[in-house]
Amino acid sequence: MSARTLRIILIVLTLAGVGVASYLTYVHYSGIKVLCTGHGSCAKVQTSQYSKLAGVPVALIGLIGYVTILASLLLPESETSRFATACLTVIGFGFSAYLTGRELFSIHAICEWCVSSAVIMTLIVCLSIWRFLRGDAGARAGPGEESIAAQEAAAPLSASRPSAG
Repeated sequence: MSARTLRIILIVLTLAGVGVASYLTYVHYSGIKVLCTGHGSCAKVQTSQYSKLAGVPVALIGLIGYVTILASLLLPESETSRFATACLTVIGFGFSAYLTGRELFSIHAICEWCVSSAVIMTLIVCLSIWRFLRGDAGARAGPGEESIAAQEAAAPLSASRPSAG
């Protein structure tokens, strides 16, 4: 998969997360009933004591997180921007895991919107860590140049090992 394709996938997933978090933030501030298929589970989660952190709705914290991740994805491609995205997504994944634990073990209710956000964040963290670890190996080389990955793939195995004799 090319670096460009991976970045586009990450942007699309992040926009989906922005959509979910925006909806939940809107529901929180407007006071309308959240759309849910699970016998009021979403409403129970949205109105629980765990729906706010220091008085700030966790949906708003999630929205800010997704927008920050999106901003890091829109920065020019570099090791620093890939690292920033990976760090932000690890934090987002940790927060999402904490909230999922609260749903399961404290609130005893599952919100489909929250689960969708957790799935989105899990995909984003996996892809952004992969993107960071592979570096710019998937990036295209400039005109007349070969990428480092192409040079390494073309080199014989003996070229990377010191000679024994």
